Amino acid sequence: MRRSYFLVGLVFLIFFVISFLTNIIGPLIPQIIADFELSLTMVALLPFSFFVAYGVTSIPAGILLETWHEKRVSVAAFGIAFIGSLLLALFPGYLTAVVSLFLIGSGMAMLQVAINPLLREAGGEEHYALNATLAQLVFGLASFLSPLVYTYLVLNLQAGNPDGDLLIAILARLVPADLNWIALYWIFAAISLLMIVVMLVSPIPKVERTGEERAGALATHLELLKTPLVGLFFLGIFAYVGAEQGVANWISEFLYQYHGYDPQTIGASTVSWFWGLMAAGSLLGVVLLKLLDSKVVLRLFTVAAMVCFGAALYMAGPVARVAFPLVGFFAAVMYPIIFSLALNSVHEHHGSFAGILVTAIVGGAVIPLIVGGLGDIFGLRNGMLFLFIPLGYILSIGFWANPLIKNETLATGRRD
Repeated sequence: MRRSYFLVGLVFLIFFVISFLTNIIGPLIPQIIADFELSLTMVALLPFSFFVAYGVTSIPAGILLETWHEKRVSVAAFGIAFIGSLLLALFPGYLTAVVSLFLIGSGMAMLQVAINPLLREAGGEEHYALNATLAQLVFGLASFLSPLVYTYLVLNLQAGNPDGDLLIAILARLVPADLNWIALYWIFAAISLLMIVVMLVSPIPKVERTGEERAGALATHLELLKTPLVGLFFLGIFAYVGAEQGVANWISEFLYQYHGYDPQTIGASTVSWFWGLMAAGSLLGVVLLKLLDSKVVLRLFTVAAMVCFGAALYMAGPVARVAFPLVGFFAAVMYPIIFSLALNSVHEHHGSFAGILVTAIVGGAVIPLIVGGLGDIFGLRNGMLFLFIPLGYILSIGFWANPLIKNETLATGRRD
């Protein structure tokens, strides 16, 4: 297909919405624990239900994409997210939260399957690492904003004087007084509904994929899964999303348990800066990807992230409040580089491979749950030490990956 700035921009908007809906779970965890009287393991089932949807939905979504194409799949995805958000908004409770987050996660999985290969095609395969890193910048900005929106809503609803703010006045009538954080899910439902309209009115052309870009039949996926390289990159995405969510989901609870910081203000703010600095790290990554091989960038940023994570776990509260966001800064390039290294390491079946890689986002379900289980037994700090394992695997990718197409740098000036 022809290069299209419009499609690239639309993909970036979808990434923004995905992030805004996805990465609010961490700041909510301390409040959910208190409101529903949950253990660390039980509350970890909430992000588990969200991210396990990627494992269930991604490959079927890739196959569905062949007949429905990007526009209809995206509309359906936002429709599912709308239903999930509205379910929790109308019937707040632990069990409905589990079902709601599974539905929202299913919608986000469908979107990721549709837009990752689209970004590679619309922006050019030689620029995919760069565009994917820019998408991570947008992703980080949205995740920076969502905890701030949470704090704004909760503090204003608690103040009990909504007359000067129409949004707060409306939400005050809809949200239970003792569950102010549910207001977020009314916002999510409205955003999902708005995105359905955006997708319906946007002139998205039918993307004619070549044989290598099509998602392919189930047999194609099974053939790819037998390839060791595919399995190694699957583990890479699994490790990254697990580590990212394993840090972000537990920041607020960690700061509350070990340093006594208020989850609704300091905790939410620290999570916000985790994602905000991830956006800043993406900017640095964009520059470095024009100067260095992407594998070198991955190695440098992963080592730095591991150092900052250790400082966050074992140093004083004020240091932890800075070190946790710095982990986000250095994690910024991991996902786009691993994804681009993966797709650029095979000759064909990129659509099917993308579906498999998106399935690996299920790591965001499994690894935080392991951290929660270990935290119930050994304490949250010791449970979070487990995250050094996936970070170590990510570091190894920077040494063994051997892509057929390397990222274009100023030195090469062309596709290798």
